[in-house]
Amino acid sequence: MDYVNPVEALIPGVQGRVLTVLARTESELTMRSVAELAGVSANQATVVLNRLVRLGIVERREVGASALVRLVRENEAARSVLSLVDLRQGVLARLAGEARKIRPAPACLVVFGSFSRGNAHENSDIDVLAVPPSGAQVDDGRWTAALGQWSDRAARIAGNPVNLLEATMDELPKLVRRERELWRTIVEEGVVLVGDIPSEIRAAS
Repeated sequence: MDYVNPVEALIPGVQGRVLTVLARTESELTMRSVAELAGVSANQATVVLNRLVRLGIVERREVGASALVRLVRENEAARSVLSLVDLRQGVLARLAGEARKIRPAPACLVVFGSFSRGNAHENSDIDVLAVPPSGAQVDDGRWTAALGQWSDRAARIAGNPVNLLEATMDELPKLVRRERELWRTIVEEGVVLVGDIPSEIRAAS
């Protein structure tokens, strides 16, 4: 899935661009402003906007010689577009919900990289740091199985493959010393799904 332009990914062309512009603001915009922000011609924007007005998704108000438009945010179809605009947050919430089901529970599960920054495209992996619980809970194989199930589920939810970086609490100090920049990025940009970022990683920042 393209998380930079999720609306346009599923609604290609002028209509997707126009809907993206309208969904990202609650203010009224002139049709010309919509066209400029969407990167389309005024004529193209006008045709699309008039159709969306007829569908009841967009409302139009005449002010002098100008026509102001905005998304009818209460409209159910418009709400679907709004969900697409906020797709990354919705996916993160679902991934966190699934992460809370992992048994034994991770010490830490955190998304980092392009997905956490909000610039993941359709070819982007979802990078996830997984720190397992300690001791026999890991040795009996339950952790590996549970993490694998979560990873498969996460990929289906997001539409992008999951790239797991797994490290135990004992391994972290050496790994942090070896690649401080990576761990600094995790601290600064990571989105924690469950648990907490270990102090060994925070020391890298």
